[in-house]
Amino acid sequence: MVTHFGIVSLLLGVLLFFAILACLEIGRRLGVRRHAADPDSVRAGVAAVEGAVFGLMGLLIAFTFSGALQRWDERRAWVVEEANDIGTAWLRIDLLREDEQPPLRDLFRRYLDSRLAVYRSLPDPVAARVELAKGEKLQGEIWRYAAAACLEPDGERARILLLPALNAMIDITTTRTMALLTHPPFVVYWLLLALLLASSLIAGFAMAGAPVRNWMHMLCFAAAMSVSVYVIVDLEYPRAGLFRIDDFDQVLVDLRTGMK
Repeated sequence: MVTHFGIVSLLLGVLLFFAILACLEIGRRLGVRRHAADPDSVRAGVAAVEGAVFGLMGLLIAFTFSGALQRWDERRAWVVEEANDIGTAWLRIDLLREDEQPPLRDLFRRYLDSRLAVYRSLPDPVAARVELAKGEKLQGEIWRYAAAACLEPDGERARILLLPALNAMIDITTTRTMALLTHPPFVVYWLLLALLLASSLIAGFAMAGAPVRNWMHMLCFAAAMSVSVYVIVDLEYPRAGLFRIDDFDQVLVDLRTGMK
């Protein structure tokens, strides 16, 4: 499903594509003027500047892409981890007395429904916060009920095995929430944008020696740079853009289906 964020990010990618083309054209025209005024020194010192700017831009793209892909993979892994933690705690409810199990199992079902609702509501932050608050309230109810049951004389096994599993189930929610909020500082993206435009000017300047515009090179350069930035930004927001991790929520859906 294409969200508003996905549409906006796509439009920004298209805007960046045309901005790079514009910088290429501006750089080319500056190069043509410089070549007409002083053809002998038009390339003097340009190679060093080109190497520095393009090298720095390549490193920045590589590092930001690598970081975005790593965080995307980690967020997928946390989905599986939460499913495992909830499933483990669910199984260990069997350690309680039979008459104590039904209320706790009902709380688990409601809790997992709330956790699924959090991620289905994204990228709407208001709806997500409402569901997060509901889930935190259910966490408190689950913990208090389980702790009271484990403190009974025959609750030693549950105290040893169930409570740590509940603690892991609760902790993973904080991990997943912070993982969604973890992104590079915006200054990194501003620097990347500045280097892209600067390198486009330099590339256009270098094309000034050709008698006609090389549209193939210009279009390929603009497309490669704008698509790279678009993919990086999209990977950073896996619940809002084109590349999403929603399919991995199926493990939680399957777990909920199995909670009979």
